[in-house]
Amino acid sequence: MNKEKPAWEEKIRRETVKYCINVIYLACFFGLFTWYRRLILAEYQISYVHYGFSLVEALILAKVVMLGDVVGLGRRLMDKPLIFRTLYGAVVFTLWVAVFVVFEHTVTGALRGKGLTAGLAEIVSVGKYELLARCLVTFFAFIPFFAFRELGRVLGEGKIGRLFFRKRAV
Repeated sequence: MNKEKPAWEEKIRRETVKYCINVIYLACFFGLFTWYRRLILAEYQISYVHYGFSLVEALILAKVVMLGDVVGLGRRLMDKPLIFRTLYGAVVFTLWVAVFVVFEHTVTGALRGKGLTAGLAEIVSVGKYELLARCLVTFFAFIPFFAFRELGRVLGEGKIGRLFFRKRAV
């Protein structure tokens, strides 16, 4: 007897796998920059122990990316070469993340009873160079992310995974 999963169970499984892959990629990328920051600061005997931030950021960012997909961000330029779709996706989703960060800090400030502007003040207090660095890291993290995603779309679902993780006959 052949029992197939209901469509909603299969969709949940697929979305969960997609989310986990996104989290792993982003956690590795942001973790690398956390280690970079730690090693640079160690040269000046400055302690840096914010390793968990990379994982939390990856968990949140992966969900923000999935929400962007749901609302249809980055679906333009379908007929253009993959480089344009890749860069377009990286730019659009970097801006999407920036909007989400502003929204998140604004709501957090309001929930703490400090008002809507307290969250914005917290973002500004980080400093323009830190903000620029975060935007650049996010943008450059998204370039290979969207390149593989677009390549997967063109090749067909699961093809890249099979090419990377399945043994091939020689």
